[in-house]
Amino acid sequence: MLKGIDHRLNADVLGTLRAMGHGDMLILVDTNFPAHSVAKETVLGRPLLMENLTAAEAANAILSVLPLDDFVPDFAGRMEVVGDADARPEVQAEVQAEIDLAEGRARPLPGIDRFAFYDLAKQAYAVVVTGERRFYGCFMLRKGVIAPEA
Repeated sequence: MLKGIDHRLNADVLGTLRAMGHGDMLILVDTNFPAHSVAKETVLGRPLLMENLTAAEAANAILSVLPLDDFVPDFAGRMEVVGDADARPEVQAEVQAEIDLAEGRARPLPGIDRFAFYDLAKQAYAVVVTGERRFYGCFMLRKGVIAPEA
C-alpha cells in the first residue's frame, strides 16, 4: 500500500500509466473483449489485469492518477452498441459519470464503431482487462498532460 495511491491500482497498471506519454491510449475493456490477442499488438504487448473491478471502478482508480487529453476531441471513447450507435448502456453511463467527475465537467464520450474500436485498440499503449461482465464495457482513454506549477 502507498499513501495517496488508490489501492485498486496494482504495480503493473501503475507502472504502465507512468510510462505512457501525452496522447498515448489506454484501452479499458470488459471480460468479453479479445484482450489477449489484441494486446499482443500494443506497445506493452500483453494485457494488464484489474479483473476484480467493474469498468466504472477501474476507471475511477485509473482516473485518480491519469489526466485525460484536453487538446483533442477524442480524449476518450466508448464502443458503440452494434445496430444502435446512440444507445448508452448502464455500464457506459457509469464510466461517463467517472470521467465527468475526474474532469470536473461534462465531457461526453464519443462513440467508436465496434470493429474500429478493435483496430484502435491495437494501436494503444496497453489494454486493461476488468471484471466487467456487462456488454459494451469497453473504453479508450487518451493520456493528457500535467501542467507545471506556477
